[in-house]
Amino acid sequence: MTSDCRASGLPAYVTNPERLEALRRLDILDTPPDGAFDRVARIAARIFEVPIALVSLVDEDRIWFKARFGLDVEEIECHPGLCSSAICSDDIYVVTNAATDLRAMANPLVTETFGLRFYAAAPLRTLDGFRLGTMCIIDRKPRPALTPEQEATLRDLAGIVMDQMELRLSARQALESLLLAKLDTDKLANPDALITICAWSKKVKLDGEWVTFEEFLARRFGAQISHGMTREAARAILTAWKASSAAEGKEQLS
Repeated sequence: MTSDCRASGLPAYVTNPERLEALRRLDILDTPPDGAFDRVARIAARIFEVPIALVSLVDEDRIWFKARFGLDVEEIECHPGLCSSAICSDDIYVVTNAATDLRAMANPLVTETFGLRFYAAAPLRTLDGFRLGTMCIIDRKPRPALTPEQEATLRDLAGIVMDQMELRLSARQALESLLLAKLDTDKLANPDALITICAWSKKVKLDGEWVTFEEFLARRFGAQISHGMTREAARAILTAWKASSAAEGKEQLS
């Protein structure tokens, strides 16, 4: 187990500059609701039979909910939020009865009208090891500790959420690289040389049709993508594309 919490007050890990940089890199804070993440929250609530399930991201001074089931608010203060404590460790964080648990009994969500009693969270962990938030479930009544199987399920749900976030980051970075590559071709006078991207869905317009990023790469460059794309993979595709474009240009001149 790794832990980065202070004995009291706001956990030091919350304001860790490298962690916050990793969070900013996702560019997901304050974005509109997303069906994919909302679906995971609904599934978690059904699986664990709880009234509330959340996908939370812990900023330096607030806890923002990317997805929420059974809760109306979009964010809460970072201190003394339970999610702030949950990201201090790679382990599952469980409070079976917050009214008697020293870690949570003074929390306003416990002492005031909300009446939180049970809380369990799996950290959202990036590929490079930063814990950015949680996949958490909440009940207003005490519950037993999670079984190993239930802990594994909560971890898997957190993994699905993080895979989606990493995939979207990789797709956006690759699209940005493609745009820059297009700008470098000096073909801006030709509308057909531009790549049209929907800022919201991140889909690409190809031959008058909106397609996914993966389908765009497959149809335009012959690339087969099964999961997230790294910058190195994007560069490899761009290198092949530039070589192909250069060859086509020579043919047209000859």
